[in-house]
Amino acid sequence: MRVLAAVDKFRGTATAADVAAAIGHACWERGHDCVEQPLADGGEGMLDVLGGPNRTSTVTGPLGAPVDAEWRLSRDTAIIEMARASGLVLAGGAEGNDPMHATTAGTGELIDAAVTAGARRIIVGLGGSATTDGGLGALRAIRSPARLRGVELLVACDVTTTFTHAAEVFGPQKGATPAQIKMLTNRLEQLAQQYLAEFDVDVTRIEGSGAAGGIAGMLAALGAKLVPGFDLVADEVDLYDRLDETDLVITGEGHLDAQSFEGKVVGGMAELAAEHDRPIGAVVGIADDDVADRIPTWSLVELFGAERSLREPLWCIERAAGLLLDDLGG
Repeated sequence: MRVLAAVDKFRGTATAADVAAAIGHACWERGHDCVEQPLADGGEGMLDVLGGPNRTSTVTGPLGAPVDAEWRLSRDTAIIEMARASGLVLAGGAEGNDPMHATTAGTGELIDAAVTAGARRIIVGLGGSATTDGGLGALRAIRSPARLRGVELLVACDVTTTFTHAAEVFGPQKGATPAQIKMLTNRLEQLAQQYLAEFDVDVTRIEGSGAAGGIAGMLAALGAKLVPGFDLVADEVDLYDRLDETDLVITGEGHLDAQSFEGKVVGGMAELAAEHDRPIGAVVGIADDDVADRIPTWSLVELFGAERSLREPLWCIERAAGLLLDDLGG
């Protein structure tokens, strides 16, 4: 049997590549071929999935201190992961973040560096950001936005939130208080008017323009195309061709919840498997009760307990994949 292990990371415990390898081991132990395909939805982990970093630039971190941000340039395509320059983790999480002043400047500096290095195509993965500055920091860091006119700029995002709703939707997880959310929303409304005046683009009407605190809208104003992150990654790794040669799909992520079926890897793979008439199962860390029946699911916490799932995630993933194969693979 030919198995496709098309999986996301288990956040905090295992990379997508590690998860795919663990599933591969389970397949080989049972005599099945396995194609290991790590995936991402455009946020954290996308850079590793699309070849990994081969360059490092010192840029302005989310709270102003310099950070060394890794990115990739291969031929004329640059891959930038926003979290590496303007991420919430870099700001010390929601507790350490300053949501009113967190800046996207570092992400803009990476885009500028990519253009300077000769990139004619730039993929920017959004997700895990500390910022709600509407992309103003990034805009100021791009020395001449006109330089982007000859560049294909693709923005991978996995939300549909519009520009002026970014603060109310994402502000709380970035540490913003209700009062700060109101101020941030007012600022986004003013920026929307500024971008309309400067670039003749109404970012408030663009689906997904509120991603990563509004930087998606700013980049759209500069001519970027906003693309669902899963679809973009799937195209880049030729996922559709691999499905044609597959008998069974195994997908997975750390936490299966309702959002998993809204532009994330598990939901995307479930749709593709249905389109290609391929059976699919998911290995996950934990599954919410209200979605566990939407796809055949093997939960590590349910099978092995929370403590062992965190302590030995790859061992648990391999065993869970074995159980999945025994049940679905015959």
